[in-house]
Amino acid sequence: MSWFKTIATATLVQAAFLLPATAGENLAAVQSAGVLKIGTEGTYAPFTYHDTSGKLVGFDVEIGEAVAAKLGVKAEFLEGKWDGLIAGLDANRYDAVINQVGITDARKQKYDFSEPYIASKAVLIVRADDDSIAGFEGLKGKKAAQSLTSNFGKLAEANGAELVGTDGFDQSIQLVLTGRADATINDSLSFLDFKKQKPDANVKIAAEQANAEYSGIIVRKGEPELVEALNKALADIKADGTYQKIADKYFGQDVSK
Repeated sequence: MSWFKTIATATLVQAAFLLPATAGENLAAVQSAGVLKIGTEGTYAPFTYHDTSGKLVGFDVEIGEAVAAKLGVKAEFLEGKWDGLIAGLDANRYDAVINQVGITDARKQKYDFSEPYIASKAVLIVRADDDSIAGFEGLKGKKAAQSLTSNFGKLAEANGAELVGTDGFDQSIQLVLTGRADATINDSLSFLDFKKQKPDANVKIAAEQANAEYSGIIVRKGEPELVEALNKALADIKADGTYQKIADKYFGQDVSK
């Protein structure tokens, strides 16, 4: 074996022993620094956004602050666009991302997640005085206000709806309220936030999907101690009522199930 190959092999062997230990030390590093660095968008209300004073606020922000407190450290938020947010973990920009990151098999191949801290479902929204649509199958021949490329739009179309294109939830709701569309399929959490802001709005949920989608705190692979600590922190804030208080503030109910 050549000298170069010998050195290269030795380096790889050394790396194989060092990498897992180094990765697993992140919890200790977080506690030593006294800061949990969290990646988030800052532009996704009501989860992570800036209020009128410019302060970063939102459901995910308060969950991050509460979790950090249970770890005995402070939360430090680093904002970034969604497209590169998770990749920031690879670049060690932060320790975790808390930004409604859905737990998927594809993501779990490269990253680890905490236990889910929030659940959402696709819901069918109609005017409160409209009893003609009782389920998703009732969309056949009806107009559904949807973002045309979204999964919600595809679901509406699969149930026979005629799609009316919109830019997002707010516009979809307005079209339903004004009668320019019969319904919209959208995210249950967005609807809860809307009703929290406008409880008298003339809309209701006519049906919801049986299966929920879950989001968790996402971290780099190979940090089991950090994942365990995050899971314990989430369990603790649920047990002491902190989670319920935050959920009530933003959605008016528990959104963990």
